Amino acid sequence: MATLRNLKIKTSTCKRIVKELHSYEKEVERESAKTADMKAKGADPYDLKQQENVLGESRMMVPDCRKRLEAALSDLKGTLAELEESGKKEGSEIDDARSTITDVEQIFQSSDI
Repeated sequence: MATLRNLKIKTSTCKRIVKELHSYEKEVERESAKTADMKAKGADPYDLKQQENVLGESRMMVPDCRKRLEAALSDLKGTLAELEESGKKEGSEIDDARSTITDVEQIFQSSDI
């Protein structure tokens, strides 16, 4: 049974994962720049290898975060559909969930291009 409380939790989960995704994407950019800078300056090979490992780990987190976001989005859509079927079609939680779904879908559409 879907409740407004569950909807609010699932909406917050989606928002949190979106923040994580943006954070990891920024981290990849930052670490890429740092690695390129180290290569340009001719850094110690060991340090460069360690930095490349850090960059690799950051890059691995982006697809993982996307998968979690896809799962959270489908969960949120299911809960919203359940609530709408039970007759609850209005309210701030429902509006917030709809806007979150739209935002997340835009993120997926912009990254598929």
